[in-house]
Amino acid sequence: MKNLIKSIGFLVFMSAFFGSEINAQETSERYNENSVNPIPYDNQLYKRTVWRRMDLREKQNQAFFSANNEITRLIIDAVKDGLIVPYVDDSLNKRMSKEKFLENLKLPTVEDDDFGATEGFGDDGWGDSGWGDESVATAEPVAQYYFPSQLTIMKIKEDMIFDKVRARLYYDIQSLEIVIPATEVATGIEKSIGVFKYKDLEQLFRSMPDRAIWYNRYNTAQHRNMADAFLLRLFSARVYKISNPNNDEIQDVYLDPKDALIKSQQLENKLIEYEHNLWEY
Repeated sequence: MKNLIKSIGFLVFMSAFFGSEINAQETSERYNENSVNPIPYDNQLYKRTVWRRMDLREKQNQAFFSANNEITRLIIDAVKDGLIVPYVDDSLNKRMSKEKFLENLKLPTVEDDDFGATEGFGDDGWGDSGWGDESVATAEPVAQYYFPSQLTIMKIKEDMIFDKVRARLYYDIQSLEIVIPATEVATGIEKSIGVFKYKDLEQLFRSMPDRAIWYNRYNTAQHRNMADAFLLRLFSARVYKISNPNNDEIQDVYLDPKDALIKSQQLENKLIEYEHNLWEY
């Protein structure tokens, strides 16, 4: 009887031990799977999601856009080689096929309707000319694509998180989006080509140290990998949206471009001020 009681007690103890260990493991795994360096949700004291617009033509960003090593070229080549997968939007829930990505990358073509293949010929009044088979083999037009150097706009989505355990603020980049600038589109409206998990891009940049180069114009002996450049925040990107209930962009609230730019700078300053004030407590 005593042995039975001991056995039951031992089983209860082991179930409680392993149960608590499993619960602890489940708790520790509750983090954003798209993060390069994930922070458990339970450790996040403060979080804001920030969207930024990065113009690769700016002097500070030209290091990501050196000739033949443009960041857009690296990403496009990686998609063609099947190394990374594009997504439809920055929620990163729906994948985009390679064919759709290349379709988005195509230059617009203009159909010439003035000289149709059969207009005024054949059954439209001319009949058979007696020359036999009049079919002419025409080669299919070769698709033309935007050059990587034309894709000068990238959008960044990142989480601004304060880790209460390490008492530090982190910028956790979630995605990068390649955008065709309005000046390169006939409609004058920017067009998105595809969105990419930054976690995938970070691994891609690390895997190609000889190509994914952040170009140091002042000291060519001290180039950096693009992944390190993003980690060190060696880029300039204007804030155009911060998480809000209506999901409004700044330009949706401030219709005047000048007012929107001023508000963007004010929000940037507030984010910097908040980070600075964290060290006061």
